[in-house]
Amino acid sequence: MAGSSAEQGKGQRTQQPRWAPPLGTEPCRLRLYNSLTRNKDVFVPQNGKKVTWYCCGPTVYDASHMGHARSYISFDILRRVLKDYFKFDVFYCMNITDIDDKIIKRARQNHLFEQYQEKQPPAVQLLEDVRAALKPFSEKLNTTTDPDKKQMLEKIQRAVALATEPLERAVQSRVSGEELDAHIQGLLEEAKDLLSEWLDSRFGSEVTDNSIFSKLPKFWEEEFHKDMEALNVLPPDVLTRVSEYVPEIVAFVQKIVDNGYGYASNGSVYFDTVKFASSGKHTYAKLVPEAVGDQRALQEGEGDLSVSADRLSEKRSASDFALWKASKPGEPSWASPWGKGRPGWHIECSAMAGTLLGASMDIHGGGFDLRFPHHDNELAQSEAYFENDCWVRYFLHTGHLTIAGCKMSKSLKNFITIKDALKNHSARQLRLAFLMHSWKDTLDYSGNTMESALQYERFLNEFFLNVKDILRAPADLTGQFEKWEDEEVELNKNFYDRKTAVHEALCDNVDTRTVLEEMRALVSQCNLYMAARKATRRRPNRALLENVALYLTHMLKVFGAIEEESTLGFPVGGHGTGLNLEATVMPYLQVLSEFREGVRKISREKKVPEVLQLSDTLRDDVLPELGVRLEDHEGLPTVVKLVDRDTLLKEREEKKQVEEERRRKKEEATRRKQEQEAAKLAKMKTPPSEMFLSESDKYSKFDENGLPTHDTEGKELSKGQAKKLKKLFEAQEKLHKEYLQMVQNGSPE
Repeated sequence: MAGSSAEQGKGQRTQQPRWAPPLGTEPCRLRLYNSLTRNKDVFVPQNGKKVTWYCCGPTVYDASHMGHARSYISFDILRRVLKDYFKFDVFYCMNITDIDDKIIKRARQNHLFEQYQEKQPPAVQLLEDVRAALKPFSEKLNTTTDPDKKQMLEKIQRAVALATEPLERAVQSRVSGEELDAHIQGLLEEAKDLLSEWLDSRFGSEVTDNSIFSKLPKFWEEEFHKDMEALNVLPPDVLTRVSEYVPEIVAFVQKIVDNGYGYASNGSVYFDTVKFASSGKHTYAKLVPEAVGDQRALQEGEGDLSVSADRLSEKRSASDFALWKASKPGEPSWASPWGKGRPGWHIECSAMAGTLLGASMDIHGGGFDLRFPHHDNELAQSEAYFENDCWVRYFLHTGHLTIAGCKMSKSLKNFITIKDALKNHSARQLRLAFLMHSWKDTLDYSGNTMESALQYERFLNEFFLNVKDILRAPADLTGQFEKWEDEEVELNKNFYDRKTAVHEALCDNVDTRTVLEEMRALVSQCNLYMAARKATRRRPNRALLENVALYLTHMLKVFGAIEEESTLGFPVGGHGTGLNLEATVMPYLQVLSEFREGVRKISREKKVPEVLQLSDTLRDDVLPELGVRLEDHEGLPTVVKLVDRDTLLKEREEKKQVEEERRRKKEEATRRKQEQEAAKLAKMKTPPSEMFLSESDKYSKFDENGLPTHDTEGKELSKGQAKKLKKLFEAQEKLHKEYLQMVQNGSPE
C-alpha cells in the first residue's frame, strides 16, 4: 500500500544548507613595553577596564624644562590613548616632591643671597668675598672628573673673572656713582651661584624658618601647573604633595621597620637591602639589577645634603638607603618616633601611591633615569611594606631628551625651559614632534626635529582646509550621495587599510610614529584623488573625504594635538574663547570672494587693469593680515581658507623672498648677457689684421696680413701653430665682416 501524502512529502524534502559563522580575524591586543620584563607585554589591568596609574611628578625647585615636557607630554599621550582610544577607565595619580635636598639647598641659597644683596656690599667687600668663594669653587673644579660638569664650572669661572676685572679697575681708578653700581651689579649676577654656595657653607645651618623651605616649592609648583596647562597636558585625577603626607610616610616607614626590613640609626631610618634580598620572598633591583652597588647612583639618590662620612657610617650596608633622615641644622623637620627629621626621597612615592592605589597598581611611570635607584628602591620598600612581590604590574619609562645631540641637564645649566620653547613653537607643534618619535626612546630636540613637526602640521592643515572648502560648496541632500566610481572604491579601501594599520601600531606599544606616517600616507592618497578630480573638472566625493577628515581629526584629538572642540581639522580662533571663528566669519568671506570674482570677470572683459590690481592687493596684502587666504584657480571658484595670521604672513614673506631671488637671478642673467654681447661687439670691431699685434708677449714677427710668424724668442712658428692661428684669423675675419655689415645697415652698437 502506498504511503500517505504526508510521508511522501517528508521523504522528498530537501536538506536545508548549514550556516557557519565567518572565520573573521582576531583583533590585536594592546602591548606595552614593560621595564620590569624589558619586553612588550600584553596589557591586562587587574580590575576589568579600570587602570590605576601612578606617575612620578617633578621636584619643584626651578623652572620646568623640556626634559619635563618629554615625560609629561609622552605620558599624557599614553594616558589619552588608553582612555579615549582603547576605552580604559584610567585613574591617574601624580606626586609633587616639595621636600627634597635640592629644594632645601636652593631655598637656603636663595634666601642667603637675597640677604647678601639687600646689605648692598661695597665694591671692596664684594671683591674680597668673591675671591674667598673662588677658593672652594676652584677645589671643586679641580676634583671634578665629569667632562660636562667640568666644562660648566669652567664657564662659570670665566664669567666671574670677566665680571671681576672691570670692577677691580673701577676701584683702583676710584670710580663712583652709576658706573660703579653697574660693575657691582654685573659681578653679583655672574657670581650668584658661586656666592650662594659659599654663603650656604658658612651660614646655611642658621636658617631656621620653615616657611623659607615651603615658599620656593609652592612658587615653582604653580609655574609647573601653568606650563602643563600651556602644553595641553591633562591634570592628574589626584595630586599628592610630600609635605601633606608626612604622617602617612612616618606610618609607612614604621611598618617597614616592624616587618623587619628597616632599622633606626642615629635618628635616621634605613632600608636593609641585604635582609630584603636574602629573605627568599623578594628581589632587590628588579629594574636594573646590574646597577646594584653603583655607589655614585646611590649617592645621587640620597641627595647632596645626605652624603657624608657620618651618614655613610650609620648604614649596615653601603647599598642601604634612607627612609627617614634626621634633620640637621638648617633643614626643615617633622616629629617622628625616631626624632625630628624628614622623609627620604624614595619613600614618598611608595607611601602616597600605596595610600591611594593600594597594594598593587597597574602602571607606574617616570623618566628613564629614575629606574635606579629611585624606582628600584620604591619597589623594594613597597613590597616590604605590603609583603608582596607585585607592587607594580607595568613600569613605563620615557626616553631621554637631548638638545641638538647634547645631554640635557638642569645641574649642568644645559636646558631649555618650557616657557622659552613655547615662545618659538606652539604646544601642538611640540606635541607633534613627540608623536613623531617613540615614547620610550631618546628624543633629540633640535631645529630639524621641529621643522619636521611644522611641515607635518602644515601638510595636515592644508588637507583640512581643502576638505572644508569642498564641503562648503552648495549641494542638496541628494547631491551629498554621489555614485562611487573606481577612484572612490579604491580610496575607501585605502582608508580602511590605513585605519587597520593605525590600530595595529597603537596596539604595538602605542607606536605613534607609525600612526603619523599612516595618516600622512592617507592624506597623500586623498590629495591625489582631489587633484585628479580637479584636473577633470569633476567634484570629489564629499561624504568620503569628510569621513577621512573626521577620522584624522578624531585621532589628533585622541593624541591631544587638537586642543579645542573642533568638528573638523585644526580649530581657528583663540584658545578657550568659545568662539567658532570659522562658522562665524566664513559666510561673509564667501560673499566677499564671490563679489571679487564677479568684479575680476568684468575687469578682464572691460580691460580695466587697475581693478584687477586692487583685487590682487586684497588677496596678497589685505586679507593675509586678517588670517584669510584666497586661492585663485583658472576656470574654478576661488578657494577661501582661514589660516593662522602668522603662518600667512610668513608665507607672504617667503613668497616675496622667492620673487626677489627670481628677480635678482633674472637681472643677473640680463647683465651677463649684456656683458657677453658687449664683449662680442668689442671683439667684432677688431680687424683681423690687428688681433695678434697686441700680443707682443707671445710673438715677435708678423706677415703682411698681421699673422704671427715667430715667437718671442725669434723662433719660427711650427706648421701646426701657424695653422691654428690662421683658423682664429679667419674666424675673426668673418666676425669683423658681420660688424661692418651692421654698421652699413645702421644697426646701433
